[in-house]
Amino acid sequence: MNQWMELADRVLDGAEVTNEEALLILECPDEEILLLMHAAFQIRKRFYGKKVKLNMIMNAKSGLCPENCGYCSQSSISKAPIDAYRMVKKDTLLEGAKRAHDLNIGTYCIVASGRGPSNREVDQVVEAVQEIKGTYGLKVCACLGLLKPEQAQRLKEAGVDRYNHNLNTSQSNHANITTSHTYDDRVNTVEIAKESGMSPCSGVIIGMKETKQDVIDIAQSLKALDADSIPVNFLHAIDGTPLEGVNELNPLYCLKVLALFRFINPSKEIRISGGREVNLRSLQPLGLYAANSIFVGDYLTTAGQEETEDHKMLLDLGFEVESVQEMKASLEAKS
Repeated sequence: MNQWMELADRVLDGAEVTNEEALLILECPDEEILLLMHAAFQIRKRFYGKKVKLNMIMNAKSGLCPENCGYCSQSSISKAPIDAYRMVKKDTLLEGAKRAHDLNIGTYCIVASGRGPSNREVDQVVEAVQEIKGTYGLKVCACLGLLKPEQAQRLKEAGVDRYNHNLNTSQSNHANITTSHTYDDRVNTVEIAKESGMSPCSGVIIGMKETKQDVIDIAQSLKALDADSIPVNFLHAIDGTPLEGVNELNPLYCLKVLALFRFINPSKEIRISGGREVNLRSLQPLGLYAANSIFVGDYLTTAGQEETEDHKMLLDLGFEVESVQEMKASLEAKS
């Protein structure tokens, strides 16, 4: 038995990955990548079998953000040419939900730029979510920025199942990425979402000049935070942002990162998110041997892969799309 299978067996028996073992995963020799992904799949299979969860983003509010996040085309310091608009109308959110439903997307993600939502924006989301839940029965995730407890409670009561607020990078690297809010601000919002009863979703962006230790630290931090869903984004550097031209990643390293997150967070939803097309490239299918969830369609200000291509990839792999009905049953079992 190889060292990766031995480690997977220990994880499945309840052991936690040490810092030294985590570093070995990120430094796995390229010629052993299939062995590593096979071991990661044994963990994934224990908790998710061959099911894949599909997620779709609705960019409900674009640009107009006062924050200075170095990766983001919507930030106050970005010079990227993007569409900027205020919160879209309810009908637009409902049209997106219908498209998600028709494509058998399990989770519909309503994302809005900005430091945090105004009460009026929360009202708009609440009204739309109530109709989406009644009409389509989709699982709804909201990502609206820093959240106040009373806002979180309103979203929960309206039917929002999950709230996303990514930590993005390690605590030690955070100030290199943004200074307009703190790492603790982000952690606090995830905690507020948890306290309201919404499922916490929090993830990372890989490729922002962080060290391998930073990657390990953020994976461990998300474990400590007990995030139910962990989106793993790979930086798609956008011209006009401070990280313009940064290109540190390659497909094999991205696979090692996905494996690391599966080993450290064995039972959690690991989602391959933004930047998978440009960073994993032809190795995208292998990522699903560690991850059990993907975004389909476009992201916030960058294009994704055609939905039909994603469905073909899953079919070719022999994976099964988790249906809306299965997601409902899973939510009911956890509530």
